[in-house]
Amino acid sequence: MTKTSSRTKAADPDGNELSYEQALDELERLVAAMEGQQLPLDQLLHSYKRGAELLALCRGRLLAVEQQVKLLDGAELKAWEGPES
Repeated sequence: MTKTSSRTKAADPDGNELSYEQALDELERLVAAMEGQQLPLDQLLHSYKRGAELLALCRGRLLAVEQQVKLLDGAELKAWEGPES
């Protein structure tokens, strides 16, 4: 049994776990808002914490996919050559 940290369980406002794509989209919007606005300190801190949660979720999902690919390819990552023409 693996222990999952709350950092990798970023959820939407309804409490549903986000997909990788949803987390990445929200993270991109947060970064843009943080870079483009003068936010109050409390809001900036909240945005930073949320961004850290989303980043951890994305990294965790990418690592899980990489491990699955390694398993399928015999523990050896191979360069992707794209779809056959």
